[in-house]
Amino acid sequence: MDKHLEIERKYIIKYPDIEFLRSLSGVEEVRIVQDYLTHDEKGFGRRIRIWDDGKERYFYTRKKKLRKMVNLETEEEVSKDRYEELLAKRDKSRNTIRKTRFRIPDNGHIFEIDVFEFWKNQAYLEIELESEDESFDIPQYIEVIREVTGDGRYTNGALSVKIPKEDIPE
Repeated sequence: MDKHLEIERKYIIKYPDIEFLRSLSGVEEVRIVQDYLTHDEKGFGRRIRIWDDGKERYFYTRKKKLRKMVNLETEEEVSKDRYEELLAKRDKSRNTIRKTRFRIPDNGHIFEIDVFEFWKNQAYLEIELESEDESFDIPQYIEVIREVTGDGRYTNGALSVKIPKEDIPE
């Protein structure tokens, strides 16, 4: 079980050129299917997901917001049977999130671009940091629309309940 502080910045970005992303050196492309369970007694949000990077893997995650950019996260890989057991307890008021994640190494950081099925003109960028004041440069080929760090409407959990309109109209 992996338990750590997750420090991250989040952005809405213009929908990327998928073929260009696939051509980048060291890029990983992963399909993710994510469902949410009810919060536990200690206030942790809980999710389960299938991580398909050529073979399906199953994860159970507990996450609790501590500050604007900081979460306490515990994640463990589970068996398919355990995943299905947890899936039977999913929060039915939330929708399943399906996305393709591109993990892109750049200047010592990993930029994660999530392309969701429900947005056609924009996507989501996350970068995990070592500290809240760590500096970084977003690669020039990523067009940032706006930062959404700390904006509760743009967590995956919130997106499973209500999807905000796109910032870039068609």
